[in-house]
Amino acid sequence: MPLYKTLNPNSQTVVKIWKISESYNELMAPLDLKPQSLERVLGMKSELHQRGFLSIRHLLRSFDYSDQDLFYDDNGKPHLKDGKHISITHSFTFSAVIVSASEVGIDIEKQREKIAIIAKKFVDYEFDYLDKSADNYINKLTVIWGVKESLYKLFATPGMLFKAHFLVIPFMIRDGETVAWIDYKGEKIRFKAEFLEFEGFTCAFTLPS
Repeated sequence: MPLYKTLNPNSQTVVKIWKISESYNELMAPLDLKPQSLERVLGMKSELHQRGFLSIRHLLRSFDYSDQDLFYDDNGKPHLKDGKHISITHSFTFSAVIVSASEVGIDIEKQREKIAIIAKKFVDYEFDYLDKSADNYINKLTVIWGVKESLYKLFATPGMLFKAHFLVIPFMIRDGETVAWIDYKGEKIRFKAEFLEFEGFTCAFTLPS
């Protein structure tokens, strides 16, 4: 299908979400991929990953960019040749791109019960306000993971740990926003985090506060 959702968190930032319903061939046909991208997509063992990769290129087109406008640094962080900031994500049947004049990060996660099993690996401070018996416990964990993942993508700095260096202040699911902090090597930086839920998925993105 075409674009699933477009968000404008501020005047300099746009988020676009794609629901991946097309086949691999339908996604590939209209694209002009650079050799490195073609080699990468052909080397993927999962068609789901291939379709996710290609849907990102369709999202780029919706921003009037092409695959040639996107490149990655040594830490795997994506960049645009025109200097605007970009972050990308895909999970199962959804993908998303955020483009902004400022540093940003984005993540999509499927809401799954198994996140509770690994919560202790990425949650520390947040356990103080989480209620494990609440109906929305899995949803809140998924938001916290998504916010921390988007911060990690924003910084793309080896050595940063979700549990030790990122924290998410208390929030209500219905509010769709919260505040997150980076506490790393003596530096504390505040970010605005926004999130939304749809069809069993959570999308979270972080912006300068």
